Amino acid sequence: MKISISGIRGIFGQDLNLHTIMNFSRLFASFLINNSTKTENKCLVARDTRPSSYLILQTVSAAIMEQGINVLDLGIAPTPFVFHESIKYGNGIIVTASHNPFEWNGLKFIINGRGIFEKELDLIQQENILSSTQFGKMYALNSNYISDILELLRKSGYLEDNRKKRNTIGLDPGGGAISSYIPKLYNSLNQEFYTINDIAGISSRSPDPTTDDLLELRKLVLSKKLDLGFAFDMDADRLVVVDKNGNKLSPDLTLLLCIASMLDHGSKKFVASLDTSNSIKHIITEYGGSLYHSKVGEANVVKEILRLNADAGGEGSSAGFIMPKFDMCRDGILASAIISSLSDDLYNYCMEIASKYSTIRSKIPMESSFQKQVIEKFGDKFQEKSYDIVRMDGTKIMIDDNSWILIRSSNTEHAVRISVESTPDNVQTLFNEVKQKVLSIYEEIK
Repeated sequence: MKISISGIRGIFGQDLNLHTIMNFSRLFASFLINNSTKTENKCLVARDTRPSSYLILQTVSAAIMEQGINVLDLGIAPTPFVFHESIKYGNGIIVTASHNPFEWNGLKFIINGRGIFEKELDLIQQENILSSTQFGKMYALNSNYISDILELLRKSGYLEDNRKKRNTIGLDPGGGAISSYIPKLYNSLNQEFYTINDIAGISSRSPDPTTDDLLELRKLVLSKKLDLGFAFDMDADRLVVVDKNGNKLSPDLTLLLCIASMLDHGSKKFVASLDTSNSIKHIITEYGGSLYHSKVGEANVVKEILRLNADAGGEGSSAGFIMPKFDMCRDGILASAIISSLSDDLYNYCMEIASKYSTIRSKIPMESSFQKQVIEKFGDKFQEKSYDIVRMDGTKIMIDDNSWILIRSSNTEHAVRISVESTPDNVQTLFNEVKQKVLSIYEEIK
């Protein structure tokens, strides 16, 4: 089981079981009672469409009500829905393992409208479970996300852009939590669309569209001559874009398209995770904006966005786009609506910028006890090649204006993550060198 600011995740029935779910839910409930800024203790709950999610949601709800907290049940709902509603209601637990394989599951925690920070994760685990003489109640709740996103897009000018540029779009919700909601949104956006894998809980592909080939969606885009294809993960915080030629766009390019649209609408201040492509910095600089970096992880990006009062941000590695005035999480649904409104000129300009950079991301399974030592030694061995070393999150080696290396511990798996960016003709050679060095260091210290 993996415990991080992304929540808890594990293989249900193996390293993640109902006892663990009950314990963490009780600890979280106790933390809310002692620390929530809301005068009335309420907690949103929702789930994705994994086979184990219904049972886990019942366990979570029981544990929270046992502590005297009322449960507001959104049922099957994407992560962005829950975060958006948490602006009003404050706190929440989402039963999901996001993009992890189907046999996995987990919990995402929301405090005061945002994900938990590292200090809060520590405090939650140190809580004493309270004994309550009163039990909370459960209420069903319908999300206003769809109507609210349409109002946001209208006020910001995106909806008008969208209607001027009528696209034909392929939608692949992957049988996830967005499956029953996505047609309503795209009907309201006045976009012609086709759907596949649109029955909740049933999908012909894996939960992670960033690693899946998306053959069905690509075939749909080509056969119907569509302008774009959008694929979502199980809780719809991740988005993958397929272009009109049936090519999957990189997650960094997906984020680039969102940031470019915001720049075009007047936004200036952004935050991106440390593992995000330099293409983002490239376009922000050209528009006269400012870019700041955070540690990797959605909560870390949000923390910096709030500290700096930034307009938006995200993670290039997950195409995670965050617009804090709407919800403080990665929102693949909002990202898709914004990208569908892009003018052809701005879209093509983003493609031109992205062509100058190439990024490879991979991971090496590694016991947690060895990771810190491997990461530190790696920095020492690559020091002579760098003009700067950033140790904000793992070790990032800055080689030149186009090239960097990042090695860090995964927030969600027992692995070390390697990210390498350079020019398209050099990136594979650099990645091979980095991977070999990491493996050799690991062998040395085991």
